[in-house]
Amino acid sequence: MSAEQILLTLPVGVTWVLAVSLALLDGRRWWVGSIAALGLAVSLVSLFVLAFIVVRDGPVTLVAGGWEEGVGIAFRADALGVTFALVSVTVILAAMLYEVFVGVRWRAFPSLVLFVAAGLSGLFMTGDVFNFYVFFEISMSASFILTGYREEDYQVRGAFIFAVVNLLGSVIFLIGIAALYTVTGSLDMQVIAERTALLETGSVLVIAAVIFAAFFLKLGLFPFHFWLPAVYVGSHASVAAILSGALANIGSYGLLRFGADLLPRELGIGTVVVMVLGAASIIYGALQAVSRRDASEVMAYSAIGQVGYILLALAIGGPVGYTAAVLYSVVNSLNKGVVFLAAGIRGPLVGAAFVIGAFSIAGVPPAAGFLGKLAVFKAAIEGQGGLVGAGLVLLVFLGGAFSFLYSFQIYQRKYVRPGSSGKHPERDADLVPTKLGPPAARYLVFGLALVLLGLGLYPEPLVAVSQAAADVILSGGYGGAP
Repeated sequence: MSAEQILLTLPVGVTWVLAVSLALLDGRRWWVGSIAALGLAVSLVSLFVLAFIVVRDGPVTLVAGGWEEGVGIAFRADALGVTFALVSVTVILAAMLYEVFVGVRWRAFPSLVLFVAAGLSGLFMTGDVFNFYVFFEISMSASFILTGYREEDYQVRGAFIFAVVNLLGSVIFLIGIAALYTVTGSLDMQVIAERTALLETGSVLVIAAVIFAAFFLKLGLFPFHFWLPAVYVGSHASVAAILSGALANIGSYGLLRFGADLLPRELGIGTVVVMVLGAASIIYGALQAVSRRDASEVMAYSAIGQVGYILLALAIGGPVGYTAAVLYSVVNSLNKGVVFLAAGIRGPLVGAAFVIGAFSIAGVPPAAGFLGKLAVFKAAIEGQGGLVGAGLVLLVFLGGAFSFLYSFQIYQRKYVRPGSSGKHPERDADLVPTKLGPPAARYLVFGLALVLLGLGLYPEPLVAVSQAAADVILSGGYGGAP
């Protein structure tokens, strides 16, 4: 086994072993949570090094145990998968540290967070659709339990909703995988891409629709969004950050991998549908967010709108479209990590972090969100042109304007008017307590916000990685987009 292959196993192996080991210990002790954070940090560093290798030298592959492909667990790290794994583990590490600083309340919390990280890392770096499903289930099952963290009634209710949606999405996705295996005779992504390209379009189009529907459900796109507000609003701050900043990446990555890479012909046929769903999500999410008062609720509906931009970029396709989709996904994950963590505590630094995160969502420079909006603008102009391109540019502009409006409203309510006057209890009901969080937690949230600013001021690395991830698809990753 080469050094690159050993590096490939670390993000999954370290987190998995620690998750099992720490499950036997009391996670409420600070040192148990610290060990979990240390394991995530090791995973993150290995992903950074792996990203450098795959961007420079190309994909790294490994079949666990030396078994033949199709029997052993096949791992394949390319720029697309490593990019999503990197940003997801970053958000999970921030959420884990945040919880260690404010005090872990569940003995199983560190172990569950590690299971989520292991599942996501494996999912983003597997070359086999069945293993994709297995890692999908590991991360989703752990997330379902995490949703009930702190055991308040509304959190348990959110966990139940999430479990039902999880089960529904899993069944739909499993049906799609079974159908793919039926028509191609293989679970290997490379073989599936090669054989589906030779099949009649009609027989594969229905399968593609089923798989895309599973990812639409996971992303919470309109009209598949019915579960998302209740789950995000009810979740504890660190859990909401993991759900929106890491777990939701399954949908974005799944659409890019299965749509643009494995089933590009079918994605091309459904371009109009994908574009309409993306536009509807942007409009619906923005209008609902503007009409809400609670910060978590606003950000939950904002999450519905933000994934619409990713879908627009995916539908536009080509180098600019896929680059925009990857770049927007990365920035959106960091945005959500900052605002959901900031929503749980108070203080000047936290207020500044929330401003950076919220305005990054709105696309205000110099935050990294500006790059995301700019990338979608560029994709709309260069990828479409004409009336369609003009319409998409107008849509992105309006969506950004609404994002700025609801971000400003939330900032005003939470940080400019930080206490209730007592005269208007209904109007002040959305105000959070004035209790400050631990200094370490406040510095952490502010540090994560500075990352957003840093990526906005020095965007070259983010743009280069996003282009490398898009090149994986365009150069034939498994199947290759047309």
